[in-house]
Amino acid sequence: MPSPIALTTPPRQESIFKKRSPSYLTAMRSAQSYLIALSEADARARSRDSASTMSTPALSLSSTATTLSEEDVVNDAPCDNSDGLAFPTTPPTSEQFSSANHLQFGFCANENYRYKSAHKAGTQLKELHEQDPPYYILLTTYLGYLFLICIGHIRDFFGKRFHPKFYGHLLPFDGYAPLNSDFDSFYTRRFKTRIDDCFAAPVTGVPGRTIALLDRDSDDYNNSFFLTGTTTRGLNISSYNYLGFASAQGGCADAVEESLRRYGASSCGALLEGGSSEVQMTAEALVASFVGQEDALISSMGFATNSTIIPALVSKGCLVISDELNHASIRFGVRLSGTNIRMFKHNNMKSLESLLREVISQGQPKTHRPWKKILLIVEGLYSMEGTLLNLPGIMELKKKYKFSLFIDEAHSIGALGPNGRGVVDYFGVNPREIDILMGTFTKSFGAAGGYIAGSKTLIDRLRLRGHGGAYAESMTPPVLTQIMASMASIMGVSPSTSSALELAQHHPGPAHPCQLPAWIDLPPSLRDGSEGRMRLRRIAFNARYLSRGLAKLGFITYGHTDSPIVPLLLYNTGKMCVFHRMMRARKTPIVVVVVAYPATPLVTSRVRFCVSASHTKDDIDTVLRACNEIGDVLDLKHLPGERWPLERIFNSAVELVNMEDE
Repeated sequence: MPSPIALTTPPRQESIFKKRSPSYLTAMRSAQSYLIALSEADARARSRDSASTMSTPALSLSSTATTLSEEDVVNDAPCDNSDGLAFPTTPPTSEQFSSANHLQFGFCANENYRYKSAHKAGTQLKELHEQDPPYYILLTTYLGYLFLICIGHIRDFFGKRFHPKFYGHLLPFDGYAPLNSDFDSFYTRRFKTRIDDCFAAPVTGVPGRTIALLDRDSDDYNNSFFLTGTTTRGLNISSYNYLGFASAQGGCADAVEESLRRYGASSCGALLEGGSSEVQMTAEALVASFVGQEDALISSMGFATNSTIIPALVSKGCLVISDELNHASIRFGVRLSGTNIRMFKHNNMKSLESLLREVISQGQPKTHRPWKKILLIVEGLYSMEGTLLNLPGIMELKKKYKFSLFIDEAHSIGALGPNGRGVVDYFGVNPREIDILMGTFTKSFGAAGGYIAGSKTLIDRLRLRGHGGAYAESMTPPVLTQIMASMASIMGVSPSTSSALELAQHHPGPAHPCQLPAWIDLPPSLRDGSEGRMRLRRIAFNARYLSRGLAKLGFITYGHTDSPIVPLLLYNTGKMCVFHRMMRARKTPIVVVVVAYPATPLVTSRVRFCVSASHTKDDIDTVLRACNEIGDVLDLKHLPGERWPLERIFNSAVELVNMEDE
């Protein structure tokens, strides 16, 4: 019987990214000279064509926004790579490479495709109401689950009796209990395995504007996969590379290379007492200045930042009030602390106030003594829903009920706000009014790890009581360098002679030169903060354009329009794999992330688009065009209201983005 993948996967089309190398390229001797040649050809092309406001052609391998003829690249420049991409043995400088490669960060000089990410002062945050699909969609979704459950149990019943060798892990053997529970593993075996080709796809290279997937196949119904030896490069709308700093070239990458020459790949630099390093101390001071707090503590893992710090903040006799959609790291940390926990409806201020009144009046269970501490834990941007924290509403309740506030800005830091300082900056709130700010470096900064920021007294206590400080290792200098370089690029580095203390009093402001190691030499566009501001405005435009474009096409989406995460509802589980495969099988492959239960409620399966500053307006057009065509095939357009034709959306992009929220 043929594999189900073979029946459902459209025939593979050759990727447009696999550009065939002309014959004259085969004789090229070095990749660096080829890239320099492309840069020179770019300059010649621009001198002939003054239309510099053109954006990058959608997913073009051309080195510039203009079209280069074969005569434009003439010399002995090299390219011995099969897909036309050059990988020099000696990496070129960022100046040589930046204009020659738009696979990682798209070229878009049109200033109309920019937007300032900020909440309008004096207005209420838009209250979101989830749009329900037609009843027949919900009915067929439930029937689909029912059908799969019945078929799965029938296969298990006969399989255990006629093919026991395939069920050894579910059956007792020689007096030993089975390794796995039949019931607990049922969803994984009978639901997820059917569409496992849509998850955990192996990739290679940088997750920038595009990404290279290692092609794989299965001959045992997705129980295992084998690599075919080929790659497919597609438009990457699935990575948390919000500002495009996860790049293999540029000023940040050059700084990381310098740190490798100085410290090596795994050393921790000059270790200080307690296991931290001099580079880490510098990075912590810069993080504190960036978020506007007195001090900061860096952890080597984002998940561990929450799970190890929360137990040091609260204990028995304290109360944690948590949003019902908080991340698993928060839930895990609260459970480790042994404290009491209560949950309120997602982003619902009425539910939160009602709960606060109850817990304050009733006190601790049984004894009814006052709580030692009440800690409210929320996220700045919820990654599954795309919703922003209602920070103004929470700040009003904080003044009224005097609780401590912990904000997880893992997805909002760097991606929101006119200065990239997260949801606090987006709403114009003084960060010193927030007790604890948490964030990660794995998204906007293209690095690893996380941080906790707050008052110096609090951070000093967490250094002693947090498990991460006592048992974790210091972060390596290359990772810390990436953090500092990307963060300084967003802030800008002050050319003035003002002291660091004076600059810190004017938050958000630039970094002081003394807050960076002397050997980090950023290019002028990064050092003055102009490129950082450009990236912030680009991601804000892309996020609003994609969200509103999908709505005008008739798709049901979740979240606020300023969110760089745009969930598009699919509902039926069977449509997840088809949507994913159809997007990847297009002439311009698009790499997406599909999400279902248990990460979401049972009937709200979705595809989650992650927008980046590295995307161009043409890239968003490509996604909208693909969604429009696939949405018609899969019956995904269920949003009531006016619908716009595709060309009107393309031509009215600026109007859509600047439109006020309804």
